[in-house]
Amino acid sequence: MLPTRLLALPGVYRPQADTYLLAEALAKEEFRPPTKVLEIGTGTGAVALSAASRGADVTAVDASWRAVACARFNAFRGRLPLRVLHGDFAARTSGRQFDLILANPPYVPSPNSHPPVSGPALAWDAGTDGRCVIDRICKSAPALLHPGGVLLMVHSAMCGPEDTLKRLAEVGLTGHMTVRACVPWGPVLRSRRAWLQKQGLAGVGEEEEELVVIRAQAL
Repeated sequence: MLPTRLLALPGVYRPQADTYLLAEALAKEEFRPPTKVLEIGTGTGAVALSAASRGADVTAVDASWRAVACARFNAFRGRLPLRVLHGDFAARTSGRQFDLILANPPYVPSPNSHPPVSGPALAWDAGTDGRCVIDRICKSAPALLHPGGVLLMVHSAMCGPEDTLKRLAEVGLTGHMTVRACVPWGPVLRSRRAWLQKQGLAGVGEEEEELVVIRAQAL
């Protein structure tokens, strides 16, 4: 269950369908304090705070200073311990390992081959295949997870969940899709309808996006 009354500054990704789907997957995980949790791309801190409320030792990372400020404020207001770091997740967690990694990364395919470095689109744009950040998480996961540790990562069916499972298997993680949902297209996808159809990522008249959460476990 996500915390209520969250502050979200302009430009910070607010909890949406993918946030709730990740929270649903998190609720299925059994862990005991002091389970070490990392959230990549925390936004308002909603999912990280949900883990913290269950007694986990949580570190959250975001590339947006506004998101970092929101997550810190929401942790303070909720009286929950949360370590929030600004910057690239791999650089800020180098040398550390976790029992559980939570990730709702940017996954929306974009006509721009490189993801943005600032602004609201930082939360969703992820290159022409939507996999710029997903692939980095797959590559980094083995070093970030303790043996037996779990990665929960949500993304769109547009950017290839099967490819994600294959890449995770190649680095030694066993995975499957644990929860999924179909949600109406938002304004970003609607604005890219013609481009998405041209790329073969959407059919004519398509109005819903399938979201999935992949659960992968380190050996």
